[in-house]
Amino acid sequence: MFGAVATAVALFITWLPRPASEQADRIDFVFWFVTAICIAIFALVAAVIVYAVFNFRAGPDDDSDGPPVHGHTGLEIVWTAVPAVLVTAISIVSAVVLARNEHITRAAAGAPPNPLKPLVVDVTAQQFAWLFKYPAYNDATSSTLRLPVHTTVQLRLRALDVIHSFWVPEFSQKQDAVPGLVTKLVITPKRLGTFPVICTELCGLGHALMRSEAQVMTAAKFKQWAGSQNTGGGGAPSGKALFVSNGCNGCHTFKPAGATAKVGPDLDKLAEEARRAGKPLEEFIRESIVNPNAYVEPGYSKGLMPGTYGSLPTAQLDALVKFLAGGAK
Repeated sequence: MFGAVATAVALFITWLPRPASEQADRIDFVFWFVTAICIAIFALVAAVIVYAVFNFRAGPDDDSDGPPVHGHTGLEIVWTAVPAVLVTAISIVSAVVLARNEHITRAAAGAPPNPLKPLVVDVTAQQFAWLFKYPAYNDATSSTLRLPVHTTVQLRLRALDVIHSFWVPEFSQKQDAVPGLVTKLVITPKRLGTFPVICTELCGLGHALMRSEAQVMTAAKFKQWAGSQNTGGGGAPSGKALFVSNGCNGCHTFKPAGATAKVGPDLDKLAEEARRAGKPLEEFIRESIVNPNAYVEPGYSKGLMPGTYGSLPTAQLDALVKFLAGGAK
């Protein structure tokens, strides 16, 4: 009965999100392997306790001592050996899964120049935003993590200020991004969809807002997106594509990009803001991207815009500046 109740609690309550990566499948296996062992032990211990309560209960007027017991060597060997075997089994299964999850066994779907290497994504964390860069695609950048399905991806994480922690619940893995270090995480998405990217390390006042998305798409759509990052003519990056892919449209209003958000200043009024700042338009735009706290428009507070965009490659930064300047005139 106790085992049945524990099993029902384990199976009929959704404890984990539906796995969206091969690594998550392995981690879920460890979870259920340990859960099965725990249910068996719980059922055994609960049954023994209930049996002892009803069969060895002393009467209300019985003040006598119980019979002397000097131990049971066989029983002691069993209750020492069985837990040792179970803990060893859990350790071995966990070690195998950890090793397999960290091992790169698949080639990316035609993405990098060398097909024997995985798709590499450089992840930059800074209060309170994520930036994803794709070295194999001319350093294309995005505020959304875009991944081709059934392709092994290696994330290289770094932080620019404090410790952050990368987590996608459906991938079942976490990895810290530490200032001064490059940490790595291997993911092989297996399911199409959009999943939340969450920072799970308390990193400041805006910690709860440090979220993004992971979009798992077909290899064809991923290549199409990557190619769209270089559609400005002559191989130059497209400023509009960069504006959208880096999430600028999520905070600003800018008619040339069809953006209508109200979180940050209205970029249709950049020329007026540049005059108030006393700087040439393009210089003002570039500085506002690289160092957003250098000039803060009245009515907005410092720290509202993350400084991660200062790490954009020069060609992309130039394209974004020209796009914004062209639309603001």
